[in-house]
Amino acid sequence: MGEIERYDISEEWAHSGIIKAGDFCFLSYCVGNIGGTIEEQINGAFDQMEKRLAMVGLTLESVVQMDCLFRDVWNIPVMEKIIKERFKGKYPVRKSIQTEFAHVGGKEGLQFQADAVAYCG
Repeated sequence: MGEIERYDISEEWAHSGIIKAGDFCFLSYCVGNIGGTIEEQINGAFDQMEKRLAMVGLTLESVVQMDCLFRDVWNIPVMEKIIKERFKGKYPVRKSIQTEFAHVGGKEGLQFQADAVAYCG
């Protein structure tokens, strides 16, 4: 069995932002620009995803699967437009889920979060 490597660790939240295990990297809680527009938050989440992927030498094009969490799932078309701009035609499989986030700022705060799996083999 290969080694498991953890990056972007938060002791406060008991959380790893990215874990490399075998041929895959697992990313969770990618968020950004909290309190901004939905476009700003989606771009912020993908900015954070890119930053974490860079820690292991990967890019957004390495992402093979995403779970996209929305406060309002009717914002999916906004996300799809941004994915077309940022993933350069290398689209991951994905699912979109509507949820109530338990996050500082309440309904005016967090609107979007992405979790992902990237191929790093």
